Formats: sequence, structure tokens, C-alpha cells
Amino acid sequence: MSWIDRVRKALPFKDKRDTPDNLWISCPSCKEMLFTKEYEENLSVCPRCEHHGRIGADTRFAQLLDEGFTILDTPKVKEDPLKFKDQKKYPDRLKAARAANPHPDALTNALGEIGGHKAVLGVQDFAFMGGSMGMAVGAAFVAGVDRAIKEKCAYVICTAAGGARMQEGILSLMQMPKATVAISRLKRAGLPYVVVLTDPTTGGVTASYAMLGDVHIAEPGCLIGFAGQRVIQDTIREKLPEGFQRAEYLHEHGMVDMVVHRRDLKATLASLLDYLTAAKAA
Repeated sequence: MSWIDRVRKALPFKDKRDTPDNLWISCPSCKEMLFTKEYEENLSVCPRCEHHGRIGADTRFAQLLDEGFTILDTPKVKEDPLKFKDQKKYPDRLKAARAANPHPDALTNALGEIGGHKAVLGVQDFAFMGGSMGMAVGAAFVAGVDRAIKEKCAYVICTAAGGARMQEGILSLMQMPKATVAISRLKRAGLPYVVVLTDPTTGGVTASYAMLGDVHIAEPGCLIGFAGQRVIQDTIREKLPEGFQRAEYLHEHGMVDMVVHRRDLKATLASLLDYLTAAKAA
């Protein structure tokens, strides 16, 4: 035994503590290293550059709904209707996504109150296969609208999607008119439909229910568009403006009604629901 080992055994040295892998997080925008706990306490917004990080459905529910809300069941749909396979089978991709996420698909609804105003809140989670819109998302959207009509309250949705789910082909695209018809029923019932656009909201989601709200709110800096910037640029053969398809640019050009910081989002929604509910009652 070496003298170092003898000293180590004789003195009350403690083993080196393991440092958790998730103790720090790097801001995706400015690359600043942030203490994870402080970042989450700041609503997953970088305190240096104000970049709004992507958050999951449960976090979004906790931030926007008053205490005592209820997660609604996600409707069951036929899975893998096209028997799709690329590098993996579609059922295997679904299984992996469900193992990594708390909910069975990309859109989840909850019933509760926002600042004392009853509402059904739908949240798309980009972590679940890029928030892609398939039959399950379409069914969940319609179920959310139906529950709002039953409860005689607003339907608020937080969108986050890369577009339609390719593994479901034309069936995923059919969710666009399906959601549009559901929104028309909500409006015929005289109930508010409010859209909160989060990063990113693209593809068929943007081309349907994300742009049919009574009011459109966007989080700062979020990407909103149908086709990608490079595709558009190559098609029209013109250089696009700086910040094209970002929330602030779209707000300036009338596509978005307001850009709201995450810390003010709940209060803004509560004020809107107060106004829209009173307007409908009148």
C-alpha cells in the first residue's frame, strides 16, 4: 500500500460527489450557460437574451391554468393505418415517443380556469414527434372544441408543430378541414377561440387551426410559417427580409395580433377571455 492510500484511509476524506448532468443548460440562442433551476424558475426564458425555450404540455398547463385543472382523456384513433415504414416502423416511433413523453400524442387538452375564467386549454408538445399533426391530434382538437361547447367556455390552444405527420399521409392532411369545421361549430355557439403561437408553428397546422382564431398571440421570437424560408426563397428567387417568419415581423405586418412575453401570457389571456366572454354575453 502506498503512502497516499494510507493517508486516504487514515483521514476522513469523502468520495467526490457526482454532479448531475442536467445541472446546467445552454441557451439555444445566446449560448449562455444557465443554472437549470434558475432557468426553469424564469419560465424557461433566458435571463440574458430573453429567448423563450420550448416547454412541454404539463409545464404549459401549470403556467397558464389556475390550480385544480383536469387533464382530459386523449381520444383513441386507429394507429398506423397505412402500415408505414421508413428507417423504423411507425408503431415503433410512436412507442419511443410515448416512452419519452407523459402524454399519448402531440396534443393534450385540460379543463380549468385562466384567471378565474373557465376554459379548455389545448397544448401541442413539439417534443412528441415534432408536434406533428396526425389523426390523434385532429381527434384531440375536435374533442377539445366539443368539451368547450359542452362547458360553454372558450377553447384556447398553444400550437407547436413541424406540420402534418408524414407517416399518416393524406389522412394527416384531412385533419386540416376537420379542425376547420370544428372551429366553425365553436364560433356558431358564440364561444371564443384563442390561439397562442409558440416556437415553432409551421406547415399544415399554420395553414389551418393556428390561423383561424378570434385572437392570435405569439411568444417572442417564435417561428411561424407554412413553408420553410429556404423553400420560399428558392421558389420566388428573391432574398427574404431579416426576421422573416418570426413573431415580431408577422406582428408588424398584421398576421399576429400581439407578441406577449411568457410572464405576461396568463394575465393577457385572462383579460382577453374577460373581454370576449362579456362581448358574447352582450
